[in-house]
Amino acid sequence: MNVIVTVPPYADFLAEVASHPIVSGFRLNTVMPLRESHREVLQRLSKFNQPVWVDLKGRQLRVVGAAIPPYTEVKLSHPIKVETPVDAFFSDGNERVKVAAVDGDRLILADGPRRLIGPGESVNIVHPSLKIEGTLTDTDKTYLAAMKELGMTKVMLSYVESADDVDEVKSYLPNSEVILKIETQRGLDFAKKHGSKHGHLMAARGDLYVEVLRPHKVAGAVKTIIKADKDAVIASHILDSLAYQPVPVSADIGDVAFLLEIGYRTFMLGDQVCLRRETVLEALNLLEEIAKDFYSTSVVE
Repeated sequence: MNVIVTVPPYADFLAEVASHPIVSGFRLNTVMPLRESHREVLQRLSKFNQPVWVDLKGRQLRVVGAAIPPYTEVKLSHPIKVETPVDAFFSDGNERVKVAAVDGDRLILADGPRRLIGPGESVNIVHPSLKIEGTLTDTDKTYLAAMKELGMTKVMLSYVESADDVDEVKSYLPNSEVILKIETQRGLDFAKKHGSKHGHLMAARGDLYVEVLRPHKVAGAVKTIIKADKDAVIASHILDSLAYQPVPVSADIGDVAFLLEIGYRTFMLGDQVCLRRETVLEALNLLEEIAKDFYSTSVVE
């Protein structure tokens, strides 16, 4: 088992995490705020002798600026076109609101959420008419420029749905190695057709869970991705219960065992469990023990 760890840029425990025997890389979530330049943070993280994967947001829809109810418009990271009225999902799919109209990068909401919507929150609109204009954000391009200066090549790209998405990254960083985050139905169709032809795949279950719409379909989706690419990465909601309690829920352990059973060997720990030293090290130690048990009892590695 190999594990890529999401790193809080200013955590004081990164050297300890980097030395863990199953850690195979760092992931930088590019929505995290910085007190230094993009180049400086990448240069500093590179000193821990782990590959640094820069997670670009691409076409992923995120909130730009705060939106305050009850009279709410939400500004998005990309202009979109979609038939309205249409449902939009916030908070990892836990909040559904009705969009009355769309004006470029503005959603005009007919109702809710009954709270402040903060900058950086993801937004999911699961409708076949949805068209997102543009792929890379300005922040993505700034990171790619910094990577080029430093000779860094490893990129994760959110919401990949076509080869053009990858080609855009390579137009800025020609020698880039891209992990394609599969998070939508169109992305699943692309994965089934092309496999790892354009880069290894990642089953990014956070948004994928929302985008498949019917929750049970996420199990089939992660199977589709590992069948399309035997070296695919699995991410999101791995041992997340450790972020809230000292002992993981049994369902989390069963989830990891299921993912090993269907073929995943590279896991990525997300933001929640990686924010504190105690939780990320506990997650790594637990994953190591689950893998040992799996390999000792499985007839096929």
